[in-house]
Amino acid sequence: MRDERSGIFGRIRSRHMERHDRLLASQEEYYRQMRQNGGRQPAKRPRTPWRWVLFGSAIFHVTLIVLYLIANWIMSLIYRTWFPDIGHTIGRQLLTAFLMVNLLGLVILMIRFIFDPGRQQITLFMNWIEAMRKIAKGEFDVTLESDPRKLGQLGILVRNFNQMADNLSQMEKMRQEFISNVSHEFQSPLTSIGGFARALRSEDLPAETRLHYLRIIESESARLSKLSDNLLKLTSLESNKHPFESKPYRLDRQLRRSILACEPQWRAKRLELDVELQETTISADEDLLSQVWQNLLHNAVKFTPEGGTIRVALEERDGRVLAEITDTGIGVSDEDLPHLFERFFKADKARSSASGGSGLGLSIVKKIVDMHGGEVSACSRAGEGTSFRVELPKEAIPPAGSLQGQGTSAQ
Repeated sequence: MRDERSGIFGRIRSRHMERHDRLLASQEEYYRQMRQNGGRQPAKRPRTPWRWVLFGSAIFHVTLIVLYLIANWIMSLIYRTWFPDIGHTIGRQLLTAFLMVNLLGLVILMIRFIFDPGRQQITLFMNWIEAMRKIAKGEFDVTLESDPRKLGQLGILVRNFNQMADNLSQMEKMRQEFISNVSHEFQSPLTSIGGFARALRSEDLPAETRLHYLRIIESESARLSKLSDNLLKLTSLESNKHPFESKPYRLDRQLRRSILACEPQWRAKRLELDVELQETTISADEDLLSQVWQNLLHNAVKFTPEGGTIRVALEERDGRVLAEITDTGIGVSDEDLPHLFERFFKADKARSSASGGSGLGLSIVKKIVDMHGGEVSACSRAGEGTSFRVELPKEAIPPAGSLQGQGTSAQ
């Protein structure tokens, strides 16, 4: 029975919390619009919870009636004990009303003593200050109590503070993971270079083996250089200070040049290319988008086995530009697909390591497409291939804070 009642009370409390969250969200939006309008009240105001107003009014009047009945019973007891000859005079009624008011004040004092909102707010402020001190020291796993019965209008501030602390905690975890991944990616080629460099000290090493070791050292050095370049590029893109020069040019010609640039790679694997490029002019940063096509095409070539097919399509639809690069490669599992654009993520770690992949290429692609106000997505099935779809506006809007340039020539 206790569990059943606990479940009922739990559901009632959960619904109350949901209503309170909705009310806080509407109040927050109201104050945000009011601030944006320079202090003027927005046309749409938060809906007044009349149901709770009527409920509170009913509770107040029922309380008055109960207190009046108690006061009347007390006065009747007093008069029957000490003044039995005096009836229901006006003085008795006034004393009854006076006693009812005092009982109401006593009830209010008891409620305030039990709940004490002032003390609770002081406790909240002290916890708030302590939480801010922890955040200043880099401790982001802090949460303020968000019980709506104790917060009132401060619930908006507490809610946003908890959300800020949670976002900071997520960013800190991402930062630590990023540092760990960078250290790991640099450590692997450095270890390889150091090992083969020590092996080269041997004087009786055959010339062919020595040359092989030197090639490995050269390859690992190139991998380090590429990783460093990608890190610098990604950092520059995420700082929103990367140069952004938007100008009109032929996107179909750019895609065709990108395909021809990696011709040695796809010819060496005897891949078949199915190219269908509609004549398309777009206003965007040509250099940045060139990086997008290079990364996607190199990925398609890298993970498509010999004799496979790569399809590149470009078309305009509803005022947007759609580019799609599809391969018949190894594909990506359903578990890995949502993480495909994360930094340092490798769906096939063995193949990526062997081919020099750093896991940054698709992160760079997503960031560049986002800078152009577009979207990039991927659909794939393990063993059947992967398809990347890039959707761009005809005229890209430079991101806020970027170093903008103006282009005039069309290609």
